[in-house]
Amino acid sequence: MDQFDKISIDQISKRDLLLILKSLEYTFENTKIEEFINLRNNMIKELCFLADTNEEDFLKYLEK
Repeated sequence: MDQFDKISIDQISKRDLLLILKSLEYTFENTKIEEFINLRNNMIKELCFLADTNEEDFLKYLEK
């Protein structure tokens, strides 16, 4: 298997990306394991930076 340090999200659909983010949030709420919400928040932060938008608008875009 090839090794990699980063992965690209260009092949992930909007629906799947939203599902991943919601799953991380749900898992945190039910386990209280901080790593899940931290990962969700870091992903949102980076995606908003790339899209040059805020979290609220980005999530609305994914939900369309």
